[in-house]
Amino acid sequence: MSVSLPRRRFLGRSSAALAGFILGPRARLEAAPTFDIVLRGGTVLDGTGGPGLRADVGVVGDAIAALGEISAEQGRRVIDAAGLHVSPGFIDIHTHSDPDVLAYPTADSRVRQGVTTELAGNCGSSAAPLAGEGVEERKEDWRREGVEADWTDVASYLGQLERTGLSLNQALLVGQGTLRDNAVGSVDRLLSADEMAAVSRALEEGLDQGAFGLSTGLEYVPGRYTPTAEIVALTRIVARRGGLYATHIRNEESQVLEAVAEAIEIGRSAGARVQISHLKAAGEVNWPKQRAALDLIEAGRGGGVEVLADAYPYTAYSTDLLILMPGWAREGATAAVLARLRDPAGRARIRREVEASVAEDPGGWDRIVITSVKTSANQALVGRNMTEIAEGWSVDPAEAYTRLMEEESTSVGFVGHAMSPANVDRVLAHPLVMIGSDGSSMAPTGRAAETRPHPRSYGAFARVLGVYARERGLLDLPTAVRKMTSMPADQIGLTDRGRIAPGKKADLVVFDAATVADTATFENPHRYPVGIAHVLVNGVSVVQDGAHTGARPGRALRKS
Repeated sequence: MSVSLPRRRFLGRSSAALAGFILGPRARLEAAPTFDIVLRGGTVLDGTGGPGLRADVGVVGDAIAALGEISAEQGRRVIDAAGLHVSPGFIDIHTHSDPDVLAYPTADSRVRQGVTTELAGNCGSSAAPLAGEGVEERKEDWRREGVEADWTDVASYLGQLERTGLSLNQALLVGQGTLRDNAVGSVDRLLSADEMAAVSRALEEGLDQGAFGLSTGLEYVPGRYTPTAEIVALTRIVARRGGLYATHIRNEESQVLEAVAEAIEIGRSAGARVQISHLKAAGEVNWPKQRAALDLIEAGRGGGVEVLADAYPYTAYSTDLLILMPGWAREGATAAVLARLRDPAGRARIRREVEASVAEDPGGWDRIVITSVKTSANQALVGRNMTEIAEGWSVDPAEAYTRLMEEESTSVGFVGHAMSPANVDRVLAHPLVMIGSDGSSMAPTGRAAETRPHPRSYGAFARVLGVYARERGLLDLPTAVRKMTSMPADQIGLTDRGRIAPGKKADLVVFDAATVADTATFENPHRYPVGIAHVLVNGVSVVQDGAHTGARPGRALRKS
């Protein structure tokens, strides 16, 4: 089935209210106001997927003011883009930078690869609202990361971002898991009518305060305890406000097709736009299901559901080691989980069920590599796989798992090498899939330097441009840029970003298509890409000649 999305023409009519104008590629601007910045001599990829056009870009304040041939004398500052491409700033539709960006407000791992806007609050977990059950535990976890959580709701969280000052823009989804946790904790039961009303009110408040929609993490707790009908009811609230429903689906392994179908049905029932997060078929036994999952998305869109997906250009995922534990063992607060691990019968059952889970996804203990731990005592385990850890402890891998989870109070991150290269190609090339890193803002300093994160936080967008577009030709360059710019802008509802056109915000990336490449690896992830020459956020240079300027012109974006 051939699927395509509408593209806007490059040379469109600008809004008179924005007082912008587009010049023909050979037209010279003779009498015009001085521009704050002129990007001269580059090939413009406007974000819509159309071919590159030789044009100069004039910026006034935080917006694009003109596109065409502009003399150097008309710019207070001139950026030489000769031989380079100029594109809209990349919009990462799937991140977990809330509240990490408060610890790393210069967002080095993001802006150095051209990301100018992040959508955070994914997978059912959001920094706000911060109220009710488990608040102190969440605050303490963030405090260890260098973040003091002084907010309570979406409005005060966005205000905290603005007071801190960021190098890129931040938009937020409200996490359904967070709402449910705030109301009743991580309990496996239906909500009462009063509890459901309280969760709904909290969602409405978050949307009214500027959140762009709702996310679910249905493999995590308490998302996995949430019936479909409860999600539909919440998503209807989102749909009435024109928001987005983004979902880490209920299963990405043996039941991936059923989980994709559930997400599409939620969108159909609620009338909402649907974003299927980090689409994958994890575990070798499940790799043949990937094509069918894409077929379901095509059929859903053909049937009137506004469903899209995102993916990152790697064959490994990353999450918390707790996800491997069965749902019954994860119920309640951390103390309750630890009590089950310390109970001989509970521990034995957890070992058996985790062993069976790992055999399917990722397919073996040696495919689970530890990325972070909570205590200094186990810091040496970062970068080692579970088979190696078990051998070092002279125990079997399942026992090493339960011991590590107990010693680290369940706070362990890992990378799971579980996906097929052919499937990653198939997903990234699909016209209904855009690029999302599933990473977060960080830098090789502080707490992050003690971890070995997935390289996607530093390299996802550069890797698409360098490996998948230039080297392998899986995507042509305009299409790759579109998957990073106008597609996510439209899906999120960012009407003033994602395209190069007069009146749009001056979030811009200047890159060398011949050299752009990711350098971050699983062994050495804290490495910046090459070939990203300049990055502007709201008309201010954040990256200049490949180096961070220290500027923090980013904004907390709010859905109107």
